Amino acid sequence: MCNEEQIRMEWKKQLAIDFNCTVEDLDSKENVITVAKNNQGQRMYTQQKAFFSMVTLGKNTVLSADEEIHEWLRQWIAEKNGIWLFEHSYLMELEMELQKYRKKLGQSHHMFLPKVEIKEPTIDFELRWFEQKEIMQLYGQETFSNALCEKFLPQRPDILAVGAMQEEKIIGLAGCSADTALFWQIGIDVLPAYRGMGIGTKLVQLLKNEVFRRGVIPFYGTSLSNIHSWNIALNCGFYPAWVEIETVEE
Repeated sequence: MCNEEQIRMEWKKQLAIDFNCTVEDLDSKENVITVAKNNQGQRMYTQQKAFFSMVTLGKNTVLSADEEIHEWLRQWIAEKNGIWLFEHSYLMELEMELQKYRKKLGQSHHMFLPKVEIKEPTIDFELRWFEQKEIMQLYGQETFSNALCEKFLPQRPDILAVGAMQEEKIIGLAGCSADTALFWQIGIDVLPAYRGMGIGTKLVQLLKNEVFRRGVIPFYGTSLSNIHSWNIALNCGFYPAWVEIETVEE
């Protein structure tokens, strides 16, 4: 199993692929602009090349964009501290410029990496594990839209899931998609009537442990305002590691 420093370094290598930059760019004191490019091995959340995306690890911001917008970006980031580019006032300025290209910003993603620890939760409900082939039967249920992709996606297939069961009914589900060969992203859904009982935290902890056992690194993402999801991540030994955002089609 990797230690936490090795995990951080491997993740920086992945971000360098995703944002077409170097690992050193991610740790720079200065903001960095790169050309948006589909690189081999990058995370694929859309079939289209991103017109614009940016990421911060808390020191600066790396902006990966179509060259058509580079000159405006250079002026926009001048004398700005990179970590503040994700603040609402700056994002509004960016959004107005992107609209000229028929683009808009999507949701900002607040992402977590794992501490290297295996803590087994106390389970007081029935469990069921779903391997990749068994997950196919779960698609099409909006109830599990965070735990699973909306359908089978070859570029980031759902690999493993664990459910909390009440007889034959799934009342909570944690699933993970293979966003890369080394990094699997965990998502969680619990039916409304069963929330606040610790089910989500226990399922995520179980899945995190199993992903580690399989020689892969789990990671977790949520939105800025989803406090419940943040608490699950923190309680399961994840810590905030980076923030990213990208454009979507209008």
